[in-house]
Amino acid sequence: MMNSMNNGNVDHNVEKVFDELKSMFGGCEVVQIDERQYKLIVPSDKTLGMLTYLKSIGYSHLSIITCVDWIEEKKFELVYILFNWSNGVTFLVSTFIDRDKPIFYTVKDMWPTAEYYERDVHEFFGVEFEGNENCKKPLMLELWNDLPPLRKDFDPLKYSKEHFPDRSYDKDPMHEARIIRGDIEGDIEGGEIDG
Repeated sequence: MMNSMNNGNVDHNVEKVFDELKSMFGGCEVVQIDERQYKLIVPSDKTLGMLTYLKSIGYSHLSIITCVDWIEEKKFELVYILFNWSNGVTFLVSTFIDRDKPIFYTVKDMWPTAEYYERDVHEFFGVEFEGNENCKKPLMLELWNDLPPLRKDFDPLKYSKEHFPDRSYDKDPMHEARIIRGDIEGDIEGGEIDG
């Protein structure tokens, strides 16, 4: 249940958290997205410490882990979305890792559900999470044998042409029009369509 504290209190408490984060984890950048939503950009070597600290002060709900492919910068952006049930504030903790060697550390010991979020990010972007032994197990893409499909250098048209044969479809517009208008009725017993 959300607390109905006034915005002044929330702003004051959040500002205090920002001051603590900047003091404890130098190089942290804060960007306000919405009234109760903030993006915290943190160097990758300080991310786990920040996540641990935020969880300890009430940002304990890990909503999701997601990834953004910044192909031109040769970086992946990992985003951990944390929610605080007592003040209704959401933090998007963001860090960047090398796109050519995408390896980061698991947070499944802090949040058991992270195992599945990390598997999802691995499957769709190719990021490996050290310490998550199930990371390479297929979650949704069994038998996938190509680049991870959400990377910007993945070509879905090329993949489709290589894996699925072209099909020809001869349209009969008159037949389709009669079906749409209801001129053609099927036999209730499953027989042939008239017309």
